[in-house]
Amino acid sequence: MVLTLTFKQFLMSEFNTDLPSIRKVQSYTKDKNSVEIKLLTNDVLAGTILWQDPNCLCLQDQNNQQILIWRHAIAFIRPK
Repeated sequence: MVLTLTFKQFLMSEFNTDLPSIRKVQSYTKDKNSVEIKLLTNDVLAGTILWQDPNCLCLQDQNNQQILIWRHAIAFIRPK
């Protein structure tokens, strides 16, 4: 028996919205909370999260610049 998934099904299986971490980031996005994101490089970015997918977050800073951040580069996210 072979199980075949579409690309969308594959992505959705990786992006489990039942996980508390995903739900927390979704709440920051929905409520447009300002957040600080510390990267593994020790850089700290601040702004609001516009969207997330299984690989990245998009942060909009105070200058309305959109910054694409890979999830594996994030040390932590906290409300500002």
